[in-house]
Amino acid sequence: MAESTRSYTACNSKTRWPVSIRSRFERRIERLWYGESVAAVLLVPLAWLYGGVVALRRLAYRAGWLSSVASPVPVVVVGNVTVGGAGKTPLVAWLVQRLAQAGWKPGIVSRGYGRRAGGHPVLVAVDDTAEAVGDEPLLLARRTGVPVCIGADRVMAIAHLLHAADIDIIIADDGLQHYRMRRDLEFAVVDGARGLGNGRLLPAGPLREPAARLREVDRVFVNGGSDAGLGGPAACGFELRPERARSLVDAAERELAAFRGCTVWAVAGIGNPDRFYAMLAERGIEADPVPVSDHGVVSLEVLSARRAQPILMTEKDAVKYPAPVTVDAWYVPVELHMTHDAEAMVEKQIAEIRR
Repeated sequence: MAESTRSYTACNSKTRWPVSIRSRFERRIERLWYGESVAAVLLVPLAWLYGGVVALRRLAYRAGWLSSVASPVPVVVVGNVTVGGAGKTPLVAWLVQRLAQAGWKPGIVSRGYGRRAGGHPVLVAVDDTAEAVGDEPLLLARRTGVPVCIGADRVMAIAHLLHAADIDIIIADDGLQHYRMRRDLEFAVVDGARGLGNGRLLPAGPLREPAARLREVDRVFVNGGSDAGLGGPAACGFELRPERARSLVDAAERELAAFRGCTVWAVAGIGNPDRFYAMLAERGIEADPVPVSDHGVVSLEVLSARRAQPILMTEKDAVKYPAPVTVDAWYVPVELHMTHDAEAMVEKQIAEIRR
């Protein structure tokens, strides 16, 4: 495995699986933030300190003590106020596809979380590795076919992307808190299943910024439904529906129904793996969960040797395992769906920022 496996925990009643230190830590943090843990109260003083830093930083930008940099083309930020995955990447891919259909020439900038290269901007190639450029940027480059540039400094990434490609609109994957990058629209994504957790700021809760920040964005998107109680403007619900499973061995496709009644290894190195397990269960597929940290990897060969059963994973996970692999492994792409009225509202907002 790519990570240390010094301890063991039960994944379910059948299997005891090695859990990396990082994965174990993430699960404990999630229980702290999204459960009824009293221990979170002990971290409230640190959350107050963190909140003070966040407030001062925002004040610095509003007062002009720190300056944001404008782009010559419109910038749409897709981010969230919580730590962890909420469905940003599928929404970015959906937006890019809609923009291209409307005649725009979109490009994407992203931090490239987890990459080993330096902090300078880099254009993502479809034959890059997730280790080199990050799993989410590589997924977006392959799925959308538009130019993708990664860099911790989004302003530098935008400049590099505009110099390298013919782009007339930028979609920033994450970066809601990257205030140095001036933006024309802000879209916030919330996991409808987990919401805002205990509603506390880091480290006592999952919030990067106070929940009131949702009232300032241009649109709140709720993954798995619509919740007007989030405090944001006219929340739009969307669903992520699975497509046909695709093989990492030979690119073959298979209906998910073909796995009904089977027990599979379920690999989900995403922010909320329970969503993937639940999707499989809804389709009559018994998931044998494999603990893996967000953005992490496991050895598919070790899995297959432990028990000969199919491996199903998310599309975000699949980019971390260069094809072809030598085991019975499949990934499940998802397609974003929202109502026609919601689509029309989003398209109208974006059309209004055309320069």
